[in-house]
Amino acid sequence: MVFSSIVFLLFFLPAFLITYYLAEKRYKNIVILLFSIFFYSWGAPKFIFVILGTTLLDFHLVKWMWATRNQHSRRLMLTLSVSVNMGLLFYFKYSNFFIENVNAALGIFGTGHIAWTKLVLPIGISFYTFETITYVVDVYRRVHKPLDNFWDYQLYIILFPKLIAGPIIRYHDLADQITDRSHNDTIDNRLTGFYRFGIGLAKKVLIANHMGLQADTIFALNYNDIDTYTAWIGIVAYTFQIYFDFSGYSDMAIGIAKMIGFRFPENFNNPYISRSITEFWRRWHISLGAWMRNYLYIPLGGNRVSTRRLYFNLWLVFLASGLWHGASWSFVIWGAYHGLFLVLERSFLLKVYEKTGKWLSTLITFVLVMIGWVFFRVEQVGDALLYLQRMFAFNFTPAASFDGEFYLFLLLAVFFSFFTIVKKGELIQNSIYFDGYNLRRHLLTASLVVMLLTLCISSITAFGFNPFIYFRF
Repeated sequence: MVFSSIVFLLFFLPAFLITYYLAEKRYKNIVILLFSIFFYSWGAPKFIFVILGTTLLDFHLVKWMWATRNQHSRRLMLTLSVSVNMGLLFYFKYSNFFIENVNAALGIFGTGHIAWTKLVLPIGISFYTFETITYVVDVYRRVHKPLDNFWDYQLYIILFPKLIAGPIIRYHDLADQITDRSHNDTIDNRLTGFYRFGIGLAKKVLIANHMGLQADTIFALNYNDIDTYTAWIGIVAYTFQIYFDFSGYSDMAIGIAKMIGFRFPENFNNPYISRSITEFWRRWHISLGAWMRNYLYIPLGGNRVSTRRLYFNLWLVFLASGLWHGASWSFVIWGAYHGLFLVLERSFLLKVYEKTGKWLSTLITFVLVMIGWVFFRVEQVGDALLYLQRMFAFNFTPAASFDGEFYLFLLLAVFFSFFTIVKKGELIQNSIYFDGYNLRRHLLTASLVVMLLTLCISSITAFGFNPFIYFRF
């Protein structure tokens, strides 16, 4: 079940909110937990037991770790918990990739192959695995004490607004909200959460879906036959699809959480206005970047190492980021590509961008990001390289035509991706997302969001194209 489905919008979400608001305070967490279990089981009923089983083990391991003062025992329990969770992630997400590569190597030497039944990837496993790790590590570091109640811990892991696609929330940022969020459970937060949800849904349904349909059509063509213009239209469409798809989903998650008293961290901050790849990663998938920094980059030494080691650490972190997104060499190359530019920017490129000015550096960064998205979109490395070749073949004799509706939604995508590059646009965005609301603003915004919801439901019903890119991560 995804947030942009009719089942979720017309049945699950209304039923959940009505039940939650009618329940007594002591039963509200139980309501969220039961609906979260149902939400996950809807799409992956077999794998719900994997989550329930690993959380039971983690809960008791972490409680024992907190209780003991013996450093050796604490490290042993930390290692065991992380190993179990990373082992499950590797087994379900990477074993197919590993076996395929081993068989490819064996095939070169003619020594047969390993028989293997391909595994189905549990929905959202990358996200909830990272959150189980934040729990055990935060408790190990004594940043926050563990939760006393197993069902509260279960709720932290399986809380449905963030379960499928984040944001990835560090344990100590959410722990106190699980036990008491009365200070956030206000009428204003419920209304502004509803507005945030509606805006996110519109980004996903009205922009991402239209961009995605065009991108899928072009990427399904024979790459040998496409011209330069069509190749660029394909990657431009995908560039806006993935942004509005993922950021829209994050907006919906933040909005639902706000409606029930939770405060989730922001996950996107207009990444396409970035003036460098370094800045892009401060604005794109912010919660993943924070996780990588706190649980991988800093333990590797962070900035307190030699320049050579610093560059290696940056590159390694982004290799890991690429592999986290998917089990294929194209994702690894995508991560290495971004890591390379981070190193180059630390070395000299940031000084070059300062001299080129705001607009040119933004354009250069946007083009670099689009080139990287080719490897993210095309699963086979050879096909990705061929697609890039067609992008720069300078053959401008279009074999396909694009209708006016596509160009209209493309203009909307460009506008809403870049309008905060000017100060006035940023002020407008902040007033919608973060500023206080008086009665008049509530009435105007509520009317607009109801209109957007109506358009979205009509579009989902009529359009018939409603994928979710990050569903497979």
